[in-house]
Parts: sequence; C-alpha cells; structure tokens
Amino acid sequence: MTNYTIEEKDNFTVIGFGTELKSHYTDSAGINKEKSDFWQAVNQDGRLDALKALAANDYIFTVNEAVNNKMMHYAGVISEESAPEETRVIQFPKGKYLVVRGEGKTAEELNTKLTRMAFGQALNEENNYAYVGGPNAAVQMEQRNGLVFGEMWIPVVKI
Repeated sequence: MTNYTIEEKDNFTVIGFGTELKSHYTDSAGINKEKSDFWQAVNQDGRLDALKALAANDYIFTVNEAVNNKMMHYAGVISEESAPEETRVIQFPKGKYLVVRGEGKTAEELNTKLTRMAFGQALNEENNYAYVGGPNAAVQMEQRNGLVFGEMWIPVVKI
C-alpha cells in the first residue's frame, strides 16, 4: 500500500521550459532517457537558473501535460512574474490533489520514484477519486542529508 493523501490545493501557476516526449507512451526506457537528456540540458544551459530567479519559493517542478495530442514535459517554478519567451504558463486548478511523498538520491531518482508510486500504485488503490487528465507535477521541495525530498501532485475528482 502506497502512502498518499488527498489534499485541497489553491490554484497556482507554474512557468516552465518544455520538451515534447516523442517515445511511445509505453516505452518507459525511451521516455526516461528523453526526460534525463532534457533535465541535463536545462541545468547546463542556464534555463533552470533563469526560472529560479523568478520563483515564488524554492520548489522545482517537473510537469507532465498533454498539449494538442503531444506528451509534454516541463522544468518549472511557481511564479506570478511575466513568463519569459519560450516558456509555457501552466495553470493548476484549485481542487483536490492526490499527494504522494518520497525521497531520492537525485532529483531524477525522486521524480521516477514518485511517478511510479503515484501512477503505478496510489491511483490504483484509491477508490473515491480518479485522475481525469490535466497537468501533474513532481515537486522537489528540499535537500538534506544527501537526499532530495518531494511530492507528486495529481489533480483528482471524486467519483
């Protein structure tokens, strides 16, 4: 059984740089490689640092969203600032969210672990709420003792 909660969240806005994931949605190895390559690029070319300068807090968001029948993946931050060119403004609605907490040795490990726990276990165990689409996010919240701590936030509706 996965440790998760259903929480009410206010609406919030994430500004992010993104990439289209071109691997088939069942090709987890291909998708994970594309995500890893993307994160390496945004860390090296300064895009993530540019976003951090606009952030309302220290959280780093990994957002997945279907846009125009494309699987999109974003590196982002919560911000009310004007979005820089080439970024996407991603609106998360007020409502109920399935929240899964976890830790990893790296941000990439944390994101992979949270995604597996949320989509592979928690949503299957939850009988009162369902994910009906929309953006979801893995949120890196803090680092301590050599580990990255965070949460997965998935919007859900009561069924």
